[in-house]
Amino acid sequence: MSQPLPSTVAQLRESGYRSRPVKDELRENLVRKLRSGEPLFPGIIGYEESVIPSLVNAILARQDVILLGLRGQAKSRILRQLVELLDDEIPILAGSEVNDDPLRPVSRYGRQLLEKEGEEAPVDWLPREARFVEKLATPDVTIADIIGDLDPIKAARGGHILADELTMHFGLLPRANRGIFAVNELPDLAGKIQVGLFNILQEGDVQIKGYPVRLTLDVQMAFTANPEDYTARGKIVTPLKDRIGAEVRTHYPVSLDLGMEITAQEAWTSRGTVPVDIPDFVAEVVERVAFLAREDKRVDQRSGVSQRMPIAVLETAVSNAERRALARKEEAAVPRLGDLYAALPAITGKMELEYEGELQGADTIGRDLIARAAGDAFRARADGADMESIVAYFEGGGALQVSEEASAEACIKGFETVPGLLPLVQQVGLASTEAPQGWKVAACELVLEYLVAERRVSRTDAGGYRKARHERPKGKGPKGFDPFDSP
Repeated sequence: MSQPLPSTVAQLRESGYRSRPVKDELRENLVRKLRSGEPLFPGIIGYEESVIPSLVNAILARQDVILLGLRGQAKSRILRQLVELLDDEIPILAGSEVNDDPLRPVSRYGRQLLEKEGEEAPVDWLPREARFVEKLATPDVTIADIIGDLDPIKAARGGHILADELTMHFGLLPRANRGIFAVNELPDLAGKIQVGLFNILQEGDVQIKGYPVRLTLDVQMAFTANPEDYTARGKIVTPLKDRIGAEVRTHYPVSLDLGMEITAQEAWTSRGTVPVDIPDFVAEVVERVAFLAREDKRVDQRSGVSQRMPIAVLETAVSNAERRALARKEEAAVPRLGDLYAALPAITGKMELEYEGELQGADTIGRDLIARAAGDAFRARADGADMESIVAYFEGGGALQVSEEASAEACIKGFETVPGLLPLVQQVGLASTEAPQGWKVAACELVLEYLVAERRVSRTDAGGYRKARHERPKGKGPKGFDPFDSP
């Protein structure tokens, strides 16, 4: 049975408790994890050889840190996981707003409590979760929010002059004493507020409202920023940037497999209504959409394409398949390529477009990305497969309507009318003869979307496939061909 925690300063001394700065605490716990081989940042994928080593070096060097990268690169999640490097709990003087160390208080409240109660001064224990203070920087944040202000009501009730520390209302930074203070989107913080952080980074203390009252704080500072913010909305003032010890650059997944692993981890796909069965090639197409968008000149690359895009697309595609399975009383929800078009809002809402992109429209670009992603996914699996019989069917005037509302059984009957389509998906290994019907439908749609990407077949807005139009439609932009032109 564990011993009860000390509840007074005297018991704390007898227990052998040793005070240490928060940066030393982070460093020592990190060293212990490194020696034992414990995972440092569980759930953070793709940063093992880049971001995490740089961040570990900064913590070992006891430096304040800023994570610099585009949106959707897990910057905030990494900062929140720094909490796991803190002790389970630490002692503070009971009632202290700034987490006073019982052996070395920094506030006047803490010093007076020790003078009054002596060794019997009460001690509380603060869990690690309460030692992380996070603030999203916005232009309306004031110096009082971050540092603090004078409280005339406190002064009147206590009979204190305004210069007395006991009249102070502490901001977020003093309340993060002996913990981690994180600021998200630092450039959005007004310049004068950033200046207010100088002393804590350089000298370790803050001054409130110009009165000669200083608090020597013990804080690990951590920031995030988007490089685009330097020119778009604000900037990090140079003296503050100079005082931040380490600038760690984040990035998007460097490979398709890593991106798919992140999306599979983060996307909510287990719904509890019907089983969800996601074909691997559908998950790949979802990820390729994001990768292609990050290279597309019509998309603003300075803004970036967040990893939230493929996560949201996969979740929406699963929802569409779930809705269909419930309506058609199917045993499983199997997302297919047509469901990605139902997820267009999750694509268009996460792209900032350049001028050319604005002319074409986000919806057109989203459809183009899906078709190209499907084409790349099929080529990676079955490049060179013979599709002449399929193309000949459409060239000869054949057409196929595939509704996203149609059951798998109904879709299979439609695909059987296209010569060679079902045998092809089995031949190239997309769906075996024993595969569920939902997989076969998804595989057939992948083949057809490949042909759309190759401009050998056209896809209508209603989800149908027909002969490709090779003439240039008016108003369709410089490429001269719109594979999604409606009949």
